Amino acid sequence: MSTQTGPAAPETQAPDLLYSEAEEDLRSAVRALLATRADAPTVIAATESDTPYDRQLWESLAGGIGAAGLLVPEELGGQGASHREAAVVLEELGRSVAPAPYLTSAVVATEVLLALDVRDGPAAGLLADLAAGRRTAVLALPFATPAADAAAALTGTLERTVAGVADAAAADVLLVPTAEGLYAVESAGPGVTVEPLVPLDLTRPLAAVTLGGASGALLAESGPAATAVARGLLTGAGLLASEQLGLAEWCLTETVRHTRERHQFNRPVGSFQSLKHRMAQLWLEVVSARAAARNAADALATGSPDAPLAVAVAQAYCSKVAVHAAEECVQLHGGIGMTWEHPAHLYLKRAKADSLAYGSAGRHREAVAALAELPAP
Repeated sequence: MSTQTGPAAPETQAPDLLYSEAEEDLRSAVRALLATRADAPTVIAATESDTPYDRQLWESLAGGIGAAGLLVPEELGGQGASHREAAVVLEELGRSVAPAPYLTSAVVATEVLLALDVRDGPAAGLLADLAAGRRTAVLALPFATPAADAAAALTGTLERTVAGVADAAAADVLLVPTAEGLYAVESAGPGVTVEPLVPLDLTRPLAAVTLGGASGALLAESGPAATAVARGLLTGAGLLASEQLGLAEWCLTETVRHTRERHQFNRPVGSFQSLKHRMAQLWLEVVSARAAARNAADALATGSPDAPLAVAVAQAYCSKVAVHAAEECVQLHGGIGMTWEHPAHLYLKRAKADSLAYGSAGRHREAVAALAELPAP
């Protein structure tokens, strides 16, 4: 008697959560650059200036190291790497909270253009400029916009005002979604007004963009544009988890260092049992956040069909961990953690701002429930 079996289920490749040698080399280069040009006193001073970010730092990071073109294929002028390498850069940027338009320009705007699958025309030229670090671009949507709202964002015309656009104050090009499609608008062109706002996170400036009589180059019709914008926002959310990971790791490392050196009653405060428990719990959270962030980066890099779920899980978890790590860093530093001279407040503000970027943790938990077909939280 013979038995028949159905076709074997396709094997799912396990995600690679480890760092390759090339990724560690990239980390070393980025960390050395940031240690030289974006140490804590420099970043604090930058938040008190009118300059959104250090252009020499950006030129070295984007062009010298080639970080701006990591997501762009070599035939289009980039480095031909992947989201895994871009995630490593964002970990280091999160660890230093350096003001740089990497997430908004080299990740989100670049991914939007790549999703259009362009080989010539204005989009290809702009993509090559972004990959070389010659120009920067931002998606003219509020920083809090999640990928699920991409289609709804393609409404109206070029006559509009958009508030809360991250890094718009220093961007060369605005990618503006409209009902007709996606336009590339020169930020210094006629009819464009970019008004800086006062954000919570001074290391990532926000601005209100007003377009009145502006003109731009149409990059894509509404259908492809909606898909491209959704892809850009999804990638932004996924790799933002790596920035949150780097931020949390710095907070944990700095807190452990401080509590070893700080003495009370002739003992290091880190030897007190209650503080040991708090830092041990934070270590467990950071390790879990690393797994979630790396899983999201790997899913995006491999084009996994589970990428939306991996991104939603990473954001739902890493947002909370980054805020918790920054809060513990401020509190366990005692009085010094409350001062302007110590950088702990920069990490707390960045963590709080990141927790709302590209969708809140609540929105991502809803996405997890929907994608995994679970009861809504």
